Amino acid sequence: MVEVDIKREIDARGSFCPGPMMELIRVIRSSAVGDVVAVLSTDKGSQRDIPKWVEKAKHELIGIETIDNYDKIVVKKLH
Repeated sequence: MVEVDIKREIDARGSFCPGPMMELIRVIRSSAVGDVVAVLSTDKGSQRDIPKWVEKAKHELIGIETIDNYDKIVVKKLH
């Protein structure tokens, strides 16, 4: 994954769908344009659902990295 300056990190490990995505939406809404947000999720649905939401909401998916038993999903707010 590209090295980026992550502004906020959401630890949603142990939370089930749609929890991690709802947390991301809440944080993105309160973030400034250009902010990068990372979501830590153990819910396998997040790998599929968060990228779909990011595309639909017209933000940028920086990347998804699997670390131990969770995924780190990094998103940049574009508007």
